[in-house]
Amino acid sequence: MAELERMSGNEAVAHAIKQVEPDVMPAFPITPSTELPQFVSNFIANGEINTEFIPVESEHSSMSAAIGASAAGARALTATSSCGLALMWEVLYVAASNRLPICMAVVNRALSGPLNINSEHSDSMGARDSGWLQIYAENNQEAYDNFIQAYRIAEHKDVMLPIMICQDGFITSHAVENITLEDTGLVKKFVGEYHPEHYLLNPEEVMAVGPYAVSNYCMEAKKAQAEAMIRAKQVILDVAKEFGELTGRKYGLFEEYKLRDAEYAIVAIGSACGTIKDTVDRLRKQGKKVGLLKVRVFRPFPGKEMAKALKKCKAVAILDRCESYSANGGPLGSELEAAFYRNKNVSEVINYVYGLSGRDLTVEQVENVYGELAEAAEHGTKNEKYRYIGLRDKEV
Repeated sequence: MAELERMSGNEAVAHAIKQVEPDVMPAFPITPSTELPQFVSNFIANGEINTEFIPVESEHSSMSAAIGASAAGARALTATSSCGLALMWEVLYVAASNRLPICMAVVNRALSGPLNINSEHSDSMGARDSGWLQIYAENNQEAYDNFIQAYRIAEHKDVMLPIMICQDGFITSHAVENITLEDTGLVKKFVGEYHPEHYLLNPEEVMAVGPYAVSNYCMEAKKAQAEAMIRAKQVILDVAKEFGELTGRKYGLFEEYKLRDAEYAIVAIGSACGTIKDTVDRLRKQGKKVGLLKVRVFRPFPGKEMAKALKKCKAVAILDRCESYSANGGPLGSELEAAFYRNKNVSEVINYVYGLSGRDLTVEQVENVYGELAEAAEHGTKNEKYRYIGLRDKEV
């Protein structure tokens, strides 16, 4: 039976980990994800789960140990943030290219420098091309629900790719909210047991993991990996549908909030979407047709689907909580604008960078963005199509 509880985002994900009970969790502490291995190690010490916890000397080692465990046939998990994710860089690609369905709870935090421990998407966005699936949460409930769905997606025979379950550092990871926890028996039944087809400890099969690939074969392996990412879209939707039938909470590749008749829309990821929804509600009461498209899945990137959902909008603002230093905007902006072009969406587009290093996004700032969209739709974009929100020497 479902239970209403008060939990931080880290507690919620830790509870999901407890319910799923993976086989192995190597981890190294880094703020703001440190609580996750702390909670899990406490569960183990108290005899509540049988997960094997491996303390390691660095995040590079934690991902390496997760790769070894997964290659051996175990269900593996780790957690990290910021520079810890960056230290894993080399082995992130190893995990993905070896088609190992590892789950990693990523508590998003700014990468240095300057040194900052607050929320930003630069860590996971920096790893966006490493071959990992990426799912983002707006709030604690979604962080919990996303983790429960993660292994079902990653371990599917048509996918077999590692997955990042992302939430905003401190904003959700440490803030307490009311959430619904599902019955542990239901969670275990939904996730199921892991029975890999190929693994190192299978005495009936001789195999190698991560061997050197000559040019005659390597490109085909990469193509197969790319095809798995494409197939993951439908698997994500199928798992979400089944999860919705069990819990009543519905998920997709993205959420459309009052978007059906919207003339002006914002596209964003993560906790800022709550502020944007409040702004949409306020402006709707004033008769303004505004809406939000909240991105849940960034990898695989649902560009075609989002371009279609936004096609009737006169103007669209794409908000990035990350600077890609391309001199052309943020990663979400760049990819979605490319999708607009491919799918013949001619909406006016402005790409905003906001909330870096934990800076707040306010309702007033979001109202200004919608105002700028209306102006752009009427008269064209007069200022830069790539701009910042909330700089101290700016009004917006």
